[in-house]
Amino acid sequence: MASPAVEEDLLLEHQLCFALSVASRSVVAAYKPVLDRLGLTHPQYLVMLALWEHSPRTVKELGEVLLQEPATLSPMLKRLEAAGLVTRSRVAGNERALAVGLTEAGTALRGQALSVPGTMLERLDLDRDGVRELNAAMRQLIRAAQQAVASD
Repeated sequence: MASPAVEEDLLLEHQLCFALSVASRSVVAAYKPVLDRLGLTHPQYLVMLALWEHSPRTVKELGEVLLQEPATLSPMLKRLEAAGLVTRSRVAGNERALAVGLTEAGTALRGQALSVPGTMLERLDLDRDGVRELNAAMRQLIRAAQQAVASD
């Protein structure tokens, strides 16, 4: 018979995967009304953050930065292009590569987005140090999970 501690390991409230799943859904839901004011979904916001850091980027580069498959990004990039926030064009000398760049409107949206981090700190009752600590812990967890998957 398993020890009480081992038995407790199977309690839902002790599952890391459950806590992460609920935390992710909850945080994204908290972002929704804030991002609605910008006309962005959460995944679109992440793409725009990547492009505000560096533009243009290829779809492949965006996939690497955002840890998403290009096939996942393509429909989102089409919607961002239709909204007038990004352009998509073939890379000169490489017909297979697609470059994504910011339009004037996409660049201007960054000014409105500057309020998002502070608003989210307030909404989630966090401070910048707390967010840095959470981010560091999450990046460590992501690396460990990726290594575990890679070793399978």
